[in-house]
Amino acid sequence: MATPESWAGDKLPEWRESAERLTRIEKSKHSSRDDLLKAVHSYGEIARDLTVAERLSPGGKLTRFLKQLYARYHRALHKKPGTARQSFKNLFLNEIVDITWDLREQIFWVTALFVASLLAGWWLISTYPELAALLASEQMINGAARGELWTDDLLNVVPSSVLAVQILTNNIIVSLFAATLGVFYGLGTIYIMGLNGLMIGGIFAMVAQYQLAGRLFEFVIAHGVVELSVICIAGAVGVSLGASIARPGNQTRARSFQQASTRAAKLVFVCALFLVGAGIIEGYVSPSDAYPFAFKVFVGIVYFLLFAAVLGGVPRRLLAARRANGVRSGAAP
Repeated sequence: MATPESWAGDKLPEWRESAERLTRIEKSKHSSRDDLLKAVHSYGEIARDLTVAERLSPGGKLTRFLKQLYARYHRALHKKPGTARQSFKNLFLNEIVDITWDLREQIFWVTALFVASLLAGWWLISTYPELAALLASEQMINGAARGELWTDDLLNVVPSSVLAVQILTNNIIVSLFAATLGVFYGLGTIYIMGLNGLMIGGIFAMVAQYQLAGRLFEFVIAHGVVELSVICIAGAVGVSLGASIARPGNQTRARSFQQASTRAAKLVFVCALFLVGAGIIEGYVSPSDAYPFAFKVFVGIVYFLLFAAVLGGVPRRLLAARRANGVRSGAAP
């Protein structure tokens, strides 16, 4: 007959697997069908194992562990559906932070590609100025030669509200292209990121020949840092989509792509919200002479720090610290 120790030793791998599965379910708003079916089965198995443990070792460490695991399963499987507000809060406090961390390598390498392409574009046009026509329109080049930027009279031609909408639409389209073209094994994303970096670097090199780089920088600094950061993150999302197809691991390609696309949609959604802010800044602040250069730099830095804070989990840490302080202050002395 099996001893309590041997019984517990045989069941331990199963309990650990059940605990890991439960953690995935607790963290995800869209758990896989397989995980949910196994969780329902594990719920009954743990209840029976808990009955055995209470008979063999009442109040023991194993019994306490199984009670906690059973209680967690009960809460997870019987909880009421969350409201839209709770889902939105969870997205910003937890899911986005975890997704960004999971994509940290892709974000680094896509950003490195973008910076390298930008420097290459600068070098190319600085060395061969006649190639500027490949990256900029004839109107832009002729205007720069006269000491004029195409950004100078934007507010005289288009109202700020219309300009903000046009810019927002364009930025979202570029970001979506960078993300969705990743389905071509990431090659489409690499092309989009390389092309955008090459164009931006080349245009800055072109206007620098006419001593206009400072004025162009003043125009882009308020909105451009977050705008370009979002495009790089969208590129990282595209690379992850390509990787899910090329290297699905132990999953089928369809399942791997489904998980990657669900994760991508959440991150792109949050980034699109920040693009709304960038579009408003670019429509109202960037082209206006009413705001000094220092103010535009301040806006650009603060908005980027807010963007980085959300993706980096600062709100989650602040909320956790606030709760911890509340627990300590409410504890008995």
